[in-house]
Amino acid sequence: MTKTIQAVILAAGESSRFWPLNYQHKSLMKIMGRPLICYLLDELKKAGIKEIVIVQKPERDIEKALKNYPYEINYVVQPDPKGMGNALWRAKPILKGPFIVLNADIVDCQSIIKDLIRRYQKEGSKAIIVGQKTKTPQLFGMLKLEGKRILEIVEKPKPGQEPSDIKTVVIDLLTPEFFLTYEKVPKEQDDFEKALSAYAKKVEMEVLIVKNREEEGPSFLKYPHQLFAIERFLLSRFLVPKISKTARVSPRAIIEGKVFIGENTTIFENAVIKGPCYIGSNCLIGSHSLVRENVNLEDNVVIGAFAEITRSIFQEGRPIRSGFFGSTHSGYFGDSIIGPNCHFGSGIITANFRLDEKNILVTVKNQKIDTGSSCLGVIVGRNSYFGLHSSTMPGVLIGSDCIIGPRTAVFENVPDNSKLITKFQQQVLKIRKT
Repeated sequence: MTKTIQAVILAAGESSRFWPLNYQHKSLMKIMGRPLICYLLDELKKAGIKEIVIVQKPERDIEKALKNYPYEINYVVQPDPKGMGNALWRAKPILKGPFIVLNADIVDCQSIIKDLIRRYQKEGSKAIIVGQKTKTPQLFGMLKLEGKRILEIVEKPKPGQEPSDIKTVVIDLLTPEFFLTYEKVPKEQDDFEKALSAYAKKVEMEVLIVKNREEEGPSFLKYPHQLFAIERFLLSRFLVPKISKTARVSPRAIIEGKVFIGENTTIFENAVIKGPCYIGSNCLIGSHSLVRENVNLEDNVVIGAFAEITRSIFQEGRPIRSGFFGSTHSGYFGDSIIGPNCHFGSGIITANFRLDEKNILVTVKNQKIDTGSSCLGVIVGRNSYFGLHSSTMPGVLIGSDCIIGPRTAVFENVPDNSKLITKFQQQVLKIRKT
């Protein structure tokens, strides 16, 4: 008889590398009106997984977000952010047999889960680890391999000491025997990886290598700019063209390609929308604005007249009746991610391209990260305000609850709860009459 395979979703981490969007767990970022974790749950269901355990923070933010999701889920709380191993240990009392452990931000894992289950049922392996090629091994746990067997996991190796070019991606099929090894390793932030490495020396642990996103493999969220790849995937796979019956679209507006427009959204005359594009409910697109190419606008987002939005993601704004907060007036947003309830004065410009055409670097935890892209605008947390004619340089990260003064150019990251202003000295001189 085939044993039931459970899934353990880890959603209790601090997501510190996901700043400035880590005001909530990263799996709660919304694309097309749904948190990312909902897409993962759908994938698990399609793969045949019926029993799911989610490890969350004490705030129970995941449980609250999924209260209306039609799926039976067991929730476990990790009181303190003590790493993946501790999170998995919290789920141990619920695990009856083989289980798949994975991060909560993976949205396209159905085929991988099916492959894991097939291999387990066919070969009876006690551990199968999903691996993926990487060009930045210093950022990941790297696999030392002998054929498809895993000999060791080397955490963040130094340049020249990489055991292979295959990293772990945290989609692992294990059995409860793993916990016997985990109990014996020192309890540190990376104790899960150390336990896996020790376990590989005791049992025959195999690797299942999957492709990268550009090769139609899974996407993973470590840094906020990686949300763009997930957005493109979800729009290409799930976006259904529709204009809701309650939407008010001017006959003089131009709508081309795959475009979804939600309930009670208003599109003014001479606005141009070119898909793929998702516009949620209660949004407003002003006259002569251009919204084009992989744009996701969640509910209550206001785009004023004469604005251009391209390849960008806006989380929810405040309801329009509250005074047009959560909105932008005229300006340009390119390759940018904007958290909820942000407000932008007229004339905002987000630069998204370097003059030397090189890849854009972002600074994360005092470390320069190559985004692998020559186009990246600004990434902003929640509840931040921008004065008129302000601007941001490519790859700048701006925290939550910030104020950017008028005519201020932002060249470096701005921490949470900060004010950045440019002082101007004005003089009033009397005019002498002749």
